[in-house]
Amino acid sequence: MNESTDTPAEHPFAGYVRILGKGKTGSRSLRQDEARAALGMVLRGQTEPVQLGAFLMLLRVKEETGEEMAGFVQACRDTLIAPPPDLEADLDWSSYAGKKHQHPWFLLALLLLAGSGRRVFVHGSAGHTPGRLYTQQAMRELGLPVAADWQAAAAALDAQGLCYLPLDTFLPALQDIMQLKPLLGLRSPVNTLARMINPLAAPASAQSIFHPAYGRIHQEADRLLGQPRALVFKGDSGEVEIKPQADTKLQLLRDGQCREVLLPRSRSGRVDSVERPATEPLRELWRGSAQDDYGREAVLGTTAAALLLLGQDGDLDGARRAAAALWDARDRGRLD
Repeated sequence: MNESTDTPAEHPFAGYVRILGKGKTGSRSLRQDEARAALGMVLRGQTEPVQLGAFLMLLRVKEETGEEMAGFVQACRDTLIAPPPDLEADLDWSSYAGKKHQHPWFLLALLLLAGSGRRVFVHGSAGHTPGRLYTQQAMRELGLPVAADWQAAAAALDAQGLCYLPLDTFLPALQDIMQLKPLLGLRSPVNTLARMINPLAAPASAQSIFHPAYGRIHQEADRLLGQPRALVFKGDSGEVEIKPQADTKLQLLRDGQCREVLLPRSRSGRVDSVERPATEPLRELWRGSAQDDYGREAVLGTTAAALLLLGQDGDLDGARRAAAALWDARDRGRLD
């Protein structure tokens, strides 16, 4: 009796790993359609763990392209738990990094924007990096709306113009991949692409990066996705928050055209990190019961950057004046 010489059939996902890993001369980046199909398989649970690990790390070593990111975002949109068709937001705000060095001052910028009549939808994840204060916890401590599902998010946006929805409530498979960092030892591309999901298809999107080179990748992906307006910059700890002690290069996309605006620093000298990021300093600054020059400048700078994204004239000085006016007119009892 002859032993079978049949070899196992190749797994359908193996071809995508091969594209990325076939040596210096044989490998290449994924096309947008390939990236969409590949991550779609991952999110639907159609891959083996060893394939997912190889795929993520090959992408990380190679570094992602804008075309790959666009395809990955499309796969996420194909797979996520869909929001109600009539649910809309003016501004999509991604928050996946958590604060490490400073308090989460950008939350006060969100309050100013919501108070000006904009509908601001925030999405993010928590807990994948120890020692950070994540937006979900910070918003709960401040009494700001954290939703459990799309229906609760819709109610919060209608009532307060602001809401945070955790990634695991609308795309749990991507959240699971994000939690692999302790196992892999490195951030994977999902930490980048999650920022661009924009599940409500808001016309304006604000994103932050850890490394300046990723700004170009974000802009190219948003352009390929047809995002009308997008802002990306290197924010504090990777969150969408201006660092007052640094000149910030704002990378703006509007109707397919990319441009850069330099937001000059408003403080000179070195700024020490706080011992532990917390929310009580935000409440005190908002109420006016305590002063924090760094915090106020972070809030105003972040608000101005968002207004520049949302506005039509592209006037940075005008955006800074408008941010200051919103601060002066804020409802001080909002955080009681």
